[in-house]
Amino acid sequence: MNEIVRAWVDGWVVSRGAAPPVAEPWGYTVDVGQEQHVTRHVLGMTQERVEEATVRKVAEAVTGAGVWLKVFAEPARVAPWLGDGWWVDPEPGYLMSAPLTPVPAPPVPDGYRLRTWSRGGVTRVLLADADGAWAARGQIAPTGTTAVADQIETAPAHRRRGLGRFVVRTLAHAAAVRGAETGVLAGTPEGRALYESLGWSVKAGLTSAKFTGRDLAGSQDGD
Repeated sequence: MNEIVRAWVDGWVVSRGAAPPVAEPWGYTVDVGQEQHVTRHVLGMTQERVEEATVRKVAEAVTGAGVWLKVFAEPARVAPWLGDGWWVDPEPGYLMSAPLTPVPAPPVPDGYRLRTWSRGGVTRVLLADADGAWAARGQIAPTGTTAVADQIETAPAHRRRGLGRFVVRTLAHAAAVRGAETGVLAGTPEGRALYESLGWSVKAGLTSAKFTGRDLAGSQDGD
């Protein structure tokens, strides 16, 4: 199994409060427990090592709506391997990583207030504007020498002000001082440029698919 994939799974379940991952011959199964996200299956290989036969076998075994499948290869390659009832997110994702070093935390952007806190192994960062309105956020879950950054968002009215950069750097600092040496995240096309500018590199593409039932595959949101 790919070590970066395992690191992402381990950190993601801590970040989201999901069940511990169950090892499978092909990867991992994680129970999430939400109506639209009951369980997720994560294949343990990446890119050219992802095999069509394995994807088809895992997908065909799914019978309940609300089960997600995460495959670390491009959607254009993976989508034809999925049968009826699977909705595939048309937006590609990216498995990314970066070295973490305990450099000084960045200064808080002018005009904003910062709050950070840790609970259940997860450190959260919140930026609010002068009026107290939400501006940006993110969280990170260290699990030993690796840490998974997650749910990094900037409010539309506060974009292009460097807030995302500040959040990522602050999260990286928080994880590094707790002993993490490598950061891992699943990024979107929009976030990829930001992460790459901060030293993160793409390790694999990411396909996200959701099973909606054999008779109807409708679009659904996911993460």
